[in-house]
Amino acid sequence: MTKMRLAVIGAGPAGIYASDLLLKAERDFEVSIDLFDLLPAPYGLVRYGVSPDHPRIKGIINALKEVLDRGDIRFFGNVEFGRDITLDDLKKHYNAVIFATGAIKDAPLNIPGIDAAGSYGAADFVSWFDGHPDVPRTWPLEAESVAVVGNGNVALDISRMLIKHADDLLPTEIPENVYQGLKANPITDLHLFGRRGPEYVKFTPLELRELGEVRDVDMVLDEADFQHEDPYGAELAASNKQVLVMTRVFNAWREEQKQREELLQRHPADAEVASRRLHMHFWSKPVALITDELNGEQKVTGIRVQRTKPDGKGGIVDTDEFYEVPIQAFYRAVGYFGSELPEIPFDENTGVIPNEGGRVLDEAGNRIPGIYATGWIKRGPVGLIGHTKSDAMETLDGLVADRDTWWQPGEPDEAAVVDLLDARGVKYTTVEGWQRLDAHERAIGEAVGRERIKVVPREEMTSIARSE
Repeated sequence: MTKMRLAVIGAGPAGIYASDLLLKAERDFEVSIDLFDLLPAPYGLVRYGVSPDHPRIKGIINALKEVLDRGDIRFFGNVEFGRDITLDDLKKHYNAVIFATGAIKDAPLNIPGIDAAGSYGAADFVSWFDGHPDVPRTWPLEAESVAVVGNGNVALDISRMLIKHADDLLPTEIPENVYQGLKANPITDLHLFGRRGPEYVKFTPLELRELGEVRDVDMVLDEADFQHEDPYGAELAASNKQVLVMTRVFNAWREEQKQREELLQRHPADAEVASRRLHMHFWSKPVALITDELNGEQKVTGIRVQRTKPDGKGGIVDTDEFYEVPIQAFYRAVGYFGSELPEIPFDENTGVIPNEGGRVLDEAGNRIPGIYATGWIKRGPVGLIGHTKSDAMETLDGLVADRDTWWQPGEPDEAAVVDLLDARGVKYTTVEGWQRLDAHERAIGEAVGRERIKVVPREEMTSIARSE
């Protein structure tokens, strides 16, 4: 075989890195890669799953942009696998396929009241404020007191977006509808809950520091959360550099809070009190949402929390102490979950495509020729960009080693896929189309003194990209 035709489903970092790494690898065959995505624009969760006030994400996007701009990978956006192009189509036109569809749904949290009005998943909220074209244009920001459960970076992201003043987001690329929604947000208090102690959080130091830098927000911590006798946690805080940095951040906030409270007691007229407060609750496990009937539906009115304590081994045990906090909205940020794809095996318990080193497995645990996975749909929603690259390398090693079992396509010609999509009336977008949309978003942003304003409606994105 002198030329391989590869389809990659998913144009986020996992799909783009896998494509780029294969093209750069030493090999004895030519490669032609077509990259498909459900959305009209590429970059996946980097565009639609990260808070817009993270400037360092621009560096990742620039790196991905350089790969696509080279012109040696064809991009077909606005194409849905299973509808616009099927597994049989792929077998007809390609030697193999890599699925890199990520994980975009919220993992479940099974506590009483979780389905009440006012209870939301973090992934849905992130999709809204990032201008995802397939979610509603409005979000019900009506609560003065809000709870978030989770001790990872997503929990910090949505907490920061909820508590931050909308005008402070104008330098970012948030869509106009998101800006207007956040500007009307009446929030005064946000409560962030974590089951374990401050030494065990999954935040990164940078994310944590960013939270404390939000304007007009006071950080509120409970001194009792820092008084547990926990030799394991103390050793972790002393030996792990990241934990050490975050411990210093927490201690600085505690000292600021102490000084603020002392000033309020002694000289209340001189004390500067923020209009919003972010309360961090550690050793606190939400066990139920309190609800009440309002306008014919059950509405969140509070949260019931069980106190935990360290078990001495890095875990927790429950106590018999409970407390309640009045809230009107609840967000769960307990992880992402993958979505099932037509005709492709799926593990409903883990939310991934069953695989062995990226080689997809059937129900009996046997390898399925020609089908591979990479990224979060392969390993679950864990790890950063560096993990995505090493993960792609593992999948590609298996792909190349399996060349004797690749599909033998009947119509491998590159033009055949274009003809297929055209015949089905699929309004696909291309790299050139994305460049037009990118330039358009930058232009409308520049007109009002901003770097970019995202176009949200799918139809408008597609029309701009296709020059229609």
